[in-house]
Amino acid sequence: MSRIGKKPVAIPAGVTATIEGGLLSVKGPKGSLTMPLRDEISYTVENDGISVQPANKTKAARAFWGMQRTMVQNLITGVTEGFSKKLLITGVGYRANSQGKNLKLQLGYSHDVDFAIPDGIEIKTPDNTTVEISGIDKQQVGQVAAEIRRWRKPEPYKGKGIKYAGEFIFRKEGKKK
Repeated sequence: MSRIGKKPVAIPAGVTATIEGGLLSVKGPKGSLTMPLRDEISYTVENDGISVQPANKTKAARAFWGMQRTMVQNLITGVTEGFSKKLLITGVGYRANSQGKNLKLQLGYSHDVDFAIPDGIEIKTPDNTTVEISGIDKQQVGQVAAEIRRWRKPEPYKGKGIKYAGEFIFRKEGKKK
């Protein structure tokens, strides 16, 4: 039984939530987000929050219960505070520079990598080895961070590459003579 699903999601002041046509729409100060609703789960919008309950006693309904409640919480958090990820670039000559709707990465290839910034995402480069990705959709922020990191994953010998802030890279010892 889901313990996280039992708690209703609180709706802060300035945020409105509506359910119509199989979609949950949430509008807040940072924008609006929608989420398709699952048939196995029943959603109710009350004045104090959104409650999520399984619609029946099937195993699938219990499996989706906690996840759906967390996804509703992510919508509320996204339109009020937003989400962000920070990437750190390590390596000699490795740089990043944000130019309008493009992120220019120099990662040791013979060419520069131009990454097109999708709509709804804001990318800042406070210095040339730090990339800050922010937006209101948690899934989209994480996906963009993963796509940028995929260009040069950190390697275990020198630690060169793009890593998440706070990520531990397991280091290996090199060859011995």
